[in-house]
Amino acid sequence: MFVVMRKDLAKWPLGSIVSQGCHAATAVLWKHRDDERVRSYTNNLDSMHKVVLETKNEASLLKMAENLKQQGIPFHLWTEQPENIPTCLATVPVMRSELGDVLKKCSLLR
Repeated sequence: MFVVMRKDLAKWPLGSIVSQGCHAATAVLWKHRDDERVRSYTNNLDSMHKVVLETKNEASLLKMAENLKQQGIPFHLWTEQPENIPTCLATVPVMRSELGDVLKKCSLLR
């Protein structure tokens, strides 16, 4: 599973940033709970693997969401309410090789 956070939100409190990623990860698992990849992932709770990446800003996050959509990779874009701010996205559990170039410009969140 990949979680992609916006780097430009680093000024937010750390707890708020972590919450955004948790919201996206939980939402994608629930939304796609019938997907075989999700069922397999959640059947072994002791070995769930997530990679948390960063992207530059809202525009790059939205472009990534569009690219995932075009490739047919299920994901959830988390939008913080009531502010209506897209903050991060999470994919269903997939191997990086399945994503092609979608995450090419992302690095590990620091």
